[in-house]
Amino acid sequence: MASPVSGELRLGLIGAGPWGRNYISTIAALEGVTLARLASTNADSAQLVPPECRISARWEDVARARDLDGVIIAAPPALHGVMTRTALKGGHGVLVEKPLTLDPEEARELLCFAESRGGLVLVDHIHLFSPAWNALKTATRTQGCPRSIHTVAGRWGPFRADAPVLWDWGVHDIAMCLDLTGETPTSLRARRTESRDTPDGAGETLELALGFSGGLTADIQISNLMADKQRLFSVRFDRQSWVYDDTAPDKLTRHDLPGGPDGPLGPGQAVPVDSTLPLTRVVAAFAAALRARSHDLASLRLGVETVVILDQLAQALDANHL
Repeated sequence: MASPVSGELRLGLIGAGPWGRNYISTIAALEGVTLARLASTNADSAQLVPPECRISARWEDVARARDLDGVIIAAPPALHGVMTRTALKGGHGVLVEKPLTLDPEEARELLCFAESRGGLVLVDHIHLFSPAWNALKTATRTQGCPRSIHTVAGRWGPFRADAPVLWDWGVHDIAMCLDLTGETPTSLRARRTESRDTPDGAGETLELALGFSGGLTADIQISNLMADKQRLFSVRFDRQSWVYDDTAPDKLTRHDLPGGPDGPLGPGQAVPVDSTLPLTRVVAAFAAALRARSHDLASLRLGVETVVILDQLAQALDANHL
């Protein structure tokens, strides 16, 4: 086994858009890591990073740099595959934004490539790093098998040309369902309940359903036409319902079900959770994996399975549209 990495970790970042800037501020606040390189065409990039950070307009300069310990990719989804592969080929561990790719075959090939090189790839399914989400998962081990899952997510926008609503919002819900159940769905359904043009771009509302073993069903609603932001993930057991609400002050609440799993919720009781921001936990987990010279690809495998299911749901939407 290779010796752990010691000293300050030097990270490279590809992309200085809204989420890339979140990475910049997160890295700046963490001990033991420094942003050494940035790939960006943003004219204001020099004002966002430390003076010693080298800036390049070419993403390849960061992906292939020999003076880095790891590379973070916060670029448009269509570029995730080629950027991740190039960074792996350059000998780097990679932290890549969701979705892993927009094509299941490209995702599978990326997994094979990472396995062949003994590489590290962590996919930032951000909600999986929330302390509230981890507490909910712990609860499932004491409550028995889930009886049903219900999720609602969306807001007004974003209206993106590079990622439809399914791939932008739905990627979170699918990854959360897979992470919670540890299973591949046995069935799926998808339909578009609303589609319209707005002054800001094309919007739609989707209803998705995933079926799992034992009769468990996850009902998912996502939209970029909601007036108020929502990110709700509710899991019902025989006697309790646990609700993860990323927009609420109390991120996780527990409700009794006096009428059984199909009855109304009882009063909610807040479940105390750590207040560390999920992105801080993401970068910290990436840094820890780099230091340990980890070759764990569990996150990448989840990313691949998520892409495969998203593609199947997209095909179902297209079939229903005909």
